[in-house]
Amino acid sequence: MNKLYPSAAAALDGIIRDGMTLAVGGFGLCGIPEALIAALRDSGSKGLTVISNNAGVDGFGLGQLLTTRQIRKMVSSYVGENQEFERQYLAGELELEFTPQGTLAEKLRAGGAGIPAFFTKTGYGTVVAEGKETRQFPGPDGQPEWYVMERALYADVSLVKAWKADKAGNLIYRKTARNFNPMIAAASPMCVAEAEIVVETGELDPDQVHTPGIYVKRLVHNPHPEKRIEQRTLRTNGR
Repeated sequence: MNKLYPSAAAALDGIIRDGMTLAVGGFGLCGIPEALIAALRDSGSKGLTVISNNAGVDGFGLGQLLTTRQIRKMVSSYVGENQEFERQYLAGELELEFTPQGTLAEKLRAGGAGIPAFFTKTGYGTVVAEGKETRQFPGPDGQPEWYVMERALYADVSLVKAWKADKAGNLIYRKTARNFNPMIAAASPMCVAEAEIVVETGELDPDQVHTPGIYVKRLVHNPHPEKRIEQRTLRTNGR
């Protein structure tokens, strides 16, 4: 089956609507689906809930959707590099569900695995646990320890970025650009992927595939992503 679409806009056509929940891959600006985010911006959809490790930076990545006021709520782990995010949140214009990074990854993984909830020690006794069920379980030494119940995350649509894909949607990520992408790909019934390299079905080594094509419904080729660097530091005087 050929899942390749001619453009990011075509890949999102008919599946994006106002008020939906999207899960978007990436960590900072590393491994973000740049073309799909731009197409989402151009779709004009409003009132979106976006699950992603962070909200990009001002004017790039998911930061573009903050500029256009398309995001109603963020479910995130780190938001410290986006001034527009800070402004909207402090002004009460943006809802935020703040989640510890490892918990966010596990909530997405659980969603893709069909596990409705799980218990974790992370966040117990903090604002993260407010309003959530807590329970004691025996720790490694047999003594009871407190845990917080966290519910799985699901999305209507997932947007992910791969390094290489075949036309059947099998994906290979590259190094740290893998980050949240595999969990996000599985956390919705409609995963749309963009890849820098697209080959014919059967050309990928099955042992190298990170996300099987069964999870991916649509694919777009983006051979020249910008791959911006959040904070570039240059060494001076050979030091």
